Amino acid sequence: MGSILIQNAKAIVTVDAEDRVLEQADLLIEGNQIVQIGKGLSPKDASTQIIDASNMFVYPGLINVHHHLYQTFTRNLPQVQKLELFDWLRYLYEIWKGLTPDAVYHSSLTGIADLMKNGCTTVFDHHYVFPEQNSAHFIDKQFEAADRLGIRFVASRGSMTLGKDHGGLPPMSVVQDSRTILADSERLIDLYHDARAGSMRQVVLAPCSPFSVSADILRESAALARARDVRLHTHLAETKNEEAYTLQRFGMRPLAYMESLGWLGSDVWYAHGIHFNDDEMKLLAQTKTGVAHCPISNMKLSSGIARVPEMLEMGIPIGLAVDGSASNDGSNLLEELRVAYLLHRLQSSALAPTGYDLLKVATRGGAQILGRSDIGSLEVGKSADLFMVRVDQIDAVGTHTDAKSWLGTVGLKRAVDYTVVNGRIVVEKGILTGADEGRLYEDCQASYQRFIQQ
Repeated sequence: MGSILIQNAKAIVTVDAEDRVLEQADLLIEGNQIVQIGKGLSPKDASTQIIDASNMFVYPGLINVHHHLYQTFTRNLPQVQKLELFDWLRYLYEIWKGLTPDAVYHSSLTGIADLMKNGCTTVFDHHYVFPEQNSAHFIDKQFEAADRLGIRFVASRGSMTLGKDHGGLPPMSVVQDSRTILADSERLIDLYHDARAGSMRQVVLAPCSPFSVSADILRESAALARARDVRLHTHLAETKNEEAYTLQRFGMRPLAYMESLGWLGSDVWYAHGIHFNDDEMKLLAQTKTGVAHCPISNMKLSSGIARVPEMLEMGIPIGLAVDGSASNDGSNLLEELRVAYLLHRLQSSALAPTGYDLLKVATRGGAQILGRSDIGSLEVGKSADLFMVRVDQIDAVGTHTDAKSWLGTVGLKRAVDYTVVNGRIVVEKGILTGADEGRLYEDCQASYQRFIQQ
């Protein structure tokens, strides 16, 4: 890696602890780190790439804390447009049970490319569908796709153990036994998990949900994760149907059930977290158990509105997420940020988070959720993850007064101009640098056709 000097930026929104915004300032990257921020910085040497940012806002890279990249190949299906979660899942599982390594690889490329072109530099993916045939290296294919495009990738070894025959939702062909799940979890941790600062690859253990896995695999996954110092993730409190399920089956609300299995703490975060009551919110705050906020998915599936203003006030760790592409139909965290801003303004009026509050959720908040202090803000010594947006375009006229809130209040409806991950430019002038986009489209569309027509 060389060095990059971002020069004379119109605004650098650092999202640091002091919420600093630096105007007409420079940022110097050497290797994979930010080494200087200030005015009048000089290139390291003649090989330094200089980017004139006098017409740009510069932001920390966005961190997506919940996704299902494989779902990119089941977007925009008319059959599921009016369904809520349980019926939606029942229909789509019948398609997902046909997943192949080819489909996992190309759907991952599709979703990751979309994320990167919209300012995302770190993505966590929750993969839990493992058909009986040819699924042993699905997560390896995801790491391969992430490496090809250059995103910072956190994979999960998800799991399902309860199929239709045992009161669950998925077909029996995609559930696995605990021995298989735990053995592959250890394999993936050994092969890919890198806990060092600046790591590009990490692994999380993530049984799918209380209604698709047994209590045993939840306990065993928690024990393994803590023995190997990796994090834990699952879906929780997403719908009222889930609440009814756990009350009927276990005599407990979802969070109490998870608490009984050791699933609370700063190493745990839940996707959605819509239907927590007051006492449960206090417990999340006390234990620093996190929540991945997925506003667009929550809206599309009519699941509800998470109590994000209260969560932020209480200090519950929150990150932002696009969720699966089939419950969102996109992989654009910038869109998620603006929708979150508008949704909570509608619901909570003056108590709603500001556009800048939500930028912090999507950056520092995501870093906290993933247990990382090396990303999430623009500061000397941190990994060089950022994106840049030109604001000398017609859609930005009259909007320059508040660079901090701009992404929430105004929003961006085009690709970012630059995305930098780990000191490498991966999007330049709105175009991926790690792949020919035309060829990538053709390859991914052909893979989609193979998958959907099988």
